[in-house]
Amino acid sequence: MSQALFIGIDLGTSGCRAIAINDDGHPVAQASTSMAAPIQDGNRTEQEATIWWQAVQKTMYDLLTQIQVESVKSIAVDATSGTLLLTNAKGQPLTPALMYNDGRSQVEALRIDKVAPRQSAAHGATSALAKLLYLQPGPLVKHALHQADWIVGKLSSQWGISDANNCLKLGFDVINKCWPAWLEQLGVNQTILPRVYQPGTAIATISPQIAQQFKLPLATQVVTGTTDSTAAFIATGASQIGEAVTSLGSSLVMKVISDRPIFSPKHGVYSQPLADQWLVGGSSNSGGAVLRHYFSQSQLTEMTAQLTPDRASGLNYYPLIHSGERFPIADSRKPPCLSPRPDNDIVFFQAMLEGMARIEQQGYQLLAELGAPYPTNIRSAGGGSANSAWTKIRQYLLGVTMLETQYQEAAYGSALLARQGYSNKQGIYS
Repeated sequence: MSQALFIGIDLGTSGCRAIAINDDGHPVAQASTSMAAPIQDGNRTEQEATIWWQAVQKTMYDLLTQIQVESVKSIAVDATSGTLLLTNAKGQPLTPALMYNDGRSQVEALRIDKVAPRQSAAHGATSALAKLLYLQPGPLVKHALHQADWIVGKLSSQWGISDANNCLKLGFDVINKCWPAWLEQLGVNQTILPRVYQPGTAIATISPQIAQQFKLPLATQVVTGTTDSTAAFIATGASQIGEAVTSLGSSLVMKVISDRPIFSPKHGVYSQPLADQWLVGGSSNSGGAVLRHYFSQSQLTEMTAQLTPDRASGLNYYPLIHSGERFPIADSRKPPCLSPRPDNDIVFFQAMLEGMARIEQQGYQLLAELGAPYPTNIRSAGGGSANSAWTKIRQYLLGVTMLETQYQEAAYGSALLARQGYSNKQGIYS
């Protein structure tokens, strides 16, 4: 008898990835598909949802050719946090999707600031709630959906379903597990807001049409997923209070497991539920995007071997491409500090890495001051985790053990949620 299989789908802005795991958590197949990048123009960043579905379909076709399709038991999806679109009752998009970094909703963010509690994650022009107000839902709108929600609807034909992590930036109250009353002061029609479940909850079986399309069993369960960064955290294997994960991607994302939630918007700090624990953290605008602004990937690879982590550069940088920082300093006008620039590119590169390590150290120190545990160990995810010299620099500053990650792919974290949903039903919040 073949072993049960569980599929995780990770949907980003420029591609889709899927991983199938067995009951032991071992990956047995994976596939990926690139897709057209979002349209960007100033603060505007949007994408047509149909592009997502095309990428998901191709990725699934490629994945399913590698496994015994009849063994698939469940599927879960993660995607970018804060991306939002409006649809009709049948899930047909009525607007483009405003992407996670779309910041045009400045006026709407000011309205939210006047009524939302300080600890709400809905503050800011890039929040899903600000996007919802900007889009001004009309009478044909029946659902406000995040990127992952829309794919869940395509798979199950069940629309208006989401998870607690994705709904944080839409204003969901994860403490009281409900949509808060203050949304009424903003004129939000709560009938278009999704029903909210814990991540890893089986909410429906796959639709007959999709089952036929992919030759999947009709009993295949669709399980609520999470945001991409949370799925990547789950994938690393961190599970105990005090364990932390830093994502060294285009930006720096720092999260630590806590026994209680902490919200401090003025510091860019938020919390996401994770079973009976909490992920407390924040995201800096510094990171790999700054490095790639100055150097090509081939240059970075060549220079990495020549870094001297035991000998500091002596430069005190705050690496940003443009003014503006989210965490550990929430200051929309904070300027980059990348001067003086030395003649030696290798020293310049190392000084940027040192600056990012200091941001990471300051981030975890701030979280500890706010009540989260200081990391007992740190796992690293993202492309920067392969840079051993950077790891040494970070370990020296942070003073904690750096552990190897179990897996780094967000799709793997979603596959674990798919397995959880199949074997252990969770519950609805709202």
